[in-house]
Amino acid sequence: MPELPEVETMRRCIAAVVGSRIRDVRQPRSRLQSITIEPRLPTFRRRIVGRKIVALGRVGKRIVVELDSGDRIVLEPRMSGLVLLNSPPDREHLRLVFQLSGRGPRQFLFWDQRGLGVARLVSPAEFDHHYGPARIGPDALVITAADLRERLGDGRRPIKVAFLDQKTLAGVGNLYASEILHRAGVHPQVPCSRLRPAQWAAIHAAMREILDEAIHHQGSTLRDGTYRIAHNEPGNYQLCHRVYQRAGEPCLQCGKGHIVRIVQAQRSTFFCPNCQRRPRG
Repeated sequence: MPELPEVETMRRCIAAVVGSRIRDVRQPRSRLQSITIEPRLPTFRRRIVGRKIVALGRVGKRIVVELDSGDRIVLEPRMSGLVLLNSPPDREHLRLVFQLSGRGPRQFLFWDQRGLGVARLVSPAEFDHHYGPARIGPDALVITAADLRERLGDGRRPIKVAFLDQKTLAGVGNLYASEILHRAGVHPQVPCSRLRPAQWAAIHAAMREILDEAIHHQGSTLRDGTYRIAHNEPGNYQLCHRVYQRAGEPCLQCGKGHIVRIVQAQRSTFFCPNCQRRPRG
């Protein structure tokens, strides 16, 4: 967390920075351990100050700020990061302030409660090396059903675990994998190689539907309240969750089963044993 819908929401909420020039970047004083900044801040600053922001993209769970020099600022929120225009949840965890000039916003911010985030400035060649198709799989919003099956279908890993591999599929994490498999009616422990073509089609359709719905609702703000949209307001998709963090509660789809929590690859998985029955054998 945040996953594709939250990062895409952040990207859209700061879209007005495109066309602005970067006047400065500063790291507020803090007693906390710094996030990872590459290269070190003096070099980072020298390469971006005066540059125009020409595009704003996303690679999986990362926001990409493209500059007129060809360099790109890649912001990785990781577990608890936010990219905002203003009004961060607090000042203590404010990690970077990008000051802008032009007709758009005066700034955009990188806030991170746990300090696990990354701000990396890369050249075009470095971008291709670190974030190209050899390192990161196709985006979950654009991958086709056939490609999804081809990339995952022969593996022995459980489908839920395979979904979390960003080299295979970019953008889906723990929360949305549970929601997608529930809507598709697929048990999270079924090995990919045992899924039938109709199940792959159902998974792909559920993935597109849920990610689009979550973006429409501006992402999910969980119980810790960390995730906020650009103006420090919560997302709303948590109100639509059917299984995530609902262990022991009745299934909202079938009304018969109760949501179960298991652990896969050291991550919590939530599912309904009635809607998502495990195949025999």
